[in-house]
Amino acid sequence: MVQTDVWCSSGAVDSNGTLIQTGGYHAGDHKIRVFSPCYDDDVNCDWTELPQNLTETTDPKEENNLYPFLYVLPDGNLYIFANRRSIILDYVNNKVVKEFPVIPGEKRSYPATGSSVMLPLRLNSPMNLTVEVMICGGAWGGAYVEAMEGVFWPASSTCGRMRITDPDPKWVMEDMPLGRVMPDMLLLPTGDVIILNGAGNGTAGWENAVDPVLNPVLYKTNEPDPDKRFIVLNPSTIPRMYHSSATLLPDGRILVGGSNPHVRYNFTGVKYPTELSLEAFSPPYLATQYAHLSPIIMAVEGQILSYGQQFLITFNLGFPGEELMLSMIAPSFTTHSIGMNQRLLFLDIVEIERVSVFGYKVTAFAPPSKNIAPPGYYMVFVVHQGVPSHSFWVRMQ
Repeated sequence: MVQTDVWCSSGAVDSNGTLIQTGGYHAGDHKIRVFSPCYDDDVNCDWTELPQNLTETTDPKEENNLYPFLYVLPDGNLYIFANRRSIILDYVNNKVVKEFPVIPGEKRSYPATGSSVMLPLRLNSPMNLTVEVMICGGAWGGAYVEAMEGVFWPASSTCGRMRITDPDPKWVMEDMPLGRVMPDMLLLPTGDVIILNGAGNGTAGWENAVDPVLNPVLYKTNEPDPDKRFIVLNPSTIPRMYHSSATLLPDGRILVGGSNPHVRYNFTGVKYPTELSLEAFSPPYLATQYAHLSPIIMAVEGQILSYGQQFLITFNLGFPGEELMLSMIAPSFTTHSIGMNQRLLFLDIVEIERVSVFGYKVTAFAPPSKNIAPPGYYMVFVVHQGVPSHSFWVRMQ
């Protein structure tokens, strides 16, 4: 059992399958915990709390530097975004390599909580990687202080995209159809982005937001027409605001859960009760009219992969088309609108061979380096004409 409070904690799974969890509440706010894989008859199957603690960072007024967005870049440096500013950090030498323009508009870090993804890395040969980040939602400076007094300002409706590998990077801004604070952004196997959960007014924090946003929004990353990029999807009936979460499942659905905007668990007598339910949301590619396009995985040769290794996948297609991709996704640990560890790669396909009437074999390269695909577990999807298969697991080591 855990020894200290894990409220608001973060986490990720390492290459050995160990869950590493950091932070929490009260006595747990500086702690580091690990839980390693074990079997039911293992009497030592339990959490281990490490003796060392985390270093504190805070802003006593609005705390807009908390829960920064962070991505490992292909060159081994870190992209870090907090509030409205971002840098590239050489963490080995503790040196800021580059500073980027300030994102226009609202603040984006807790409690003016927006969300972020690093858009898919396309591992084509010869490799010339474009790295692009996307940040959506947030709140104006001062919104947190006003919310503490019961005044709830409208949430941000803007998204910014920036290619950080450009010689002169600039933010390209777009407007979402629904403003949100505390959204959750997830990369889908197709390379598109789904934005769900959150509130239309206020900020993150206890009792600091109203007007839950119930409709997920799909963002088509490669749609050239800006008027067609955002698609509003069918709504939930459950408000999911502060402390909500979402993660991609191996079958392509989204598992959505949580929401507790109160200091304690309140199930009655409040406008937005604590929510313990889970929902599974099916993106449009899982509609029944596209079922015939979904590949069916038959066999995989090599599920523990070395960097740069070739591996084979055999699958069936009832109605084959020309558009085929392999997407490799690190599953996220999502809290406070950050999909920690989230990463999507489109793999370099060497050859696609037809082996029977409905059977195909695809040969692909595993990612070339640890900076492009940090060691650990990934879901791999075969995506055919925009419709993914169920995934299979690989481990990079």
